[in-house]
Amino acid sequence: MKSIKLSNGRTIAYSEAGSGQPIVVLHGYCGSHRYWDEVVPLLASRGRVIAPDLRGHGESSTGEGIYSMEALADDIAALLDELEIPKANLFGHSLGGYAALAFAEKYEERLAAFGLVHSTTYPDSEPAQANRLKAAETIRAEGVAAFVEGLIPKLFAPDHRASMPEKLKKAIEIGYETSPDGAIGCALGMRERPDRTAVLESLKVPVLLLAGELDEVIPPEKRFPVTKDNVTQILLPNVAHMGMVEDPKAFADAIHLFLDDSRG
Repeated sequence: MKSIKLSNGRTIAYSEAGSGQPIVVLHGYCGSHRYWDEVVPLLASRGRVIAPDLRGHGESSTGEGIYSMEALADDIAALLDELEIPKANLFGHSLGGYAALAFAEKYEERLAAFGLVHSTTYPDSEPAQANRLKAAETIRAEGVAAFVEGLIPKLFAPDHRASMPEKLKKAIEIGYETSPDGAIGCALGMRERPDRTAVLESLKVPVLLLAGELDEVIPPEKRFPVTKDNVTQILLPNVAHMGMVEDPKAFADAIHLFLDDSRG
């Protein structure tokens, strides 16, 4: 692990492997760079893979308040500045996808290619917004551990909760590393995020929409919000919301295929 102090005063921790074209992967809510442990070695044959811990997660710095998706995007832009990376292939998982969309809206010129992974352009529904508030209340009252123990199993396919006990355990343990302020701040930030379908529609770079067939978090009608010539839609069979963990080879193969196609 490495860490770097950004121009905004925050410290971002990240892992790095490989060399060549920059491939930045952003983890989901109550995750960390460790979500990508099995995927990074597979992607590192194609480029320089950078996996940051988002603000308030893993080993990155935290603080009180609402963590807007725009603020998370600014952290990533500042990290790329420090690493002297003008353009990157950016892939965001779930929460990381929401941050990546905010990045695409603000820093499109810094994208070589863009990917939404088990994520969506659509904002929270009213019930989902209510659940974000409930999540924040639960974390304040009971702590992060109790919250992630309830959350993380729902991210795996039902059969995988039984057949992948070690992977499920690891994902829960990664969740324990999320700071309470980070978990609350991101829950409230996700609650406030706007509809960014228009951002995806306007992007000129190659776009990957990667979804899990069994995902209970992102329903079918929200997985592929845009159909265009520069948009690749891939549905991974037999995985839910954690494709990079549930089937890392198929996940990495999908990204390899997309990157090969995007280079023409």
